[in-house]
Amino acid sequence: MKTAPAHIVIVEDDPATRAKLAAYFKAEGYKVSEAEDGDMMRDILASEPADLLLIDIQLPGEDGLKLTREQRERSEVGIILVTGRSDTVDRIVGLEIGADDYVTKPFEQRELLARVKNLLRRVRAGTSAVRPAEERRKFMGWTLDPGNRTLSNAEGDYTDLTRAEFKALALLTANPGKVLSRDRLLHEIAHRDWDPSDRTVDVVIRRLRQKLMDDSRHPRLIVTSHGEGYLFAVPPAKA
Repeated sequence: MKTAPAHIVIVEDDPATRAKLAAYFKAEGYKVSEAEDGDMMRDILASEPADLLLIDIQLPGEDGLKLTREQRERSEVGIILVTGRSDTVDRIVGLEIGADDYVTKPFEQRELLARVKNLLRRVRAGTSAVRPAEERRKFMGWTLDPGNRTLSNAEGDYTDLTRAEFKALALLTANPGKVLSRDRLLHEIAHRDWDPSDRTVDVVIRRLRQKLMDDSRHPRLIVTSHGEGYLFAVPPAKA
């Protein structure tokens, strides 16, 4: 049976850019809806759920980060943020609050199409796959529960982790003693390749160390392997 085309909602306030993207994705066989702001996006989603949201960060009124946080709290819809090249902080925040990926302006439409196809494959696979439960991991008084996406200390108090922080810590603890490159970590966090100007991984690791009370000058848990990446130095015990 033929599957219905994926529904993409483009949230962009510039009419020319929005129309150009809509025409491109329609030509590729997707169902496309256009929204100039958050209110219009919500109206569209109320009548027909989307498979993927393409959201410009610099929207008037409610910006793309606010809309990303709102939609991630409601569903696991795929979200790609469109950012400016100088929006490094916004890119990192976007990933932390739930965006799956980002593209920077100006971008090639073929690159964006490749990212859309990749994300849609993962979104659809994630909704149909049943993942086996993962055992909790204990290390230096901390307990990471991959199934419930929680981190707690020895007293049982929970520490909030962003999606990016959780993904990075889960990958590190699953590979103790193994150096993980920034490319591998960024691919886990944002499903994209790393380049030397991208500080996303370093920022996420710095925040993880702070939350784990791991001294960044003399870390015992997440250790820097200079020129290579990071490794988790303490083999977690399964609980």
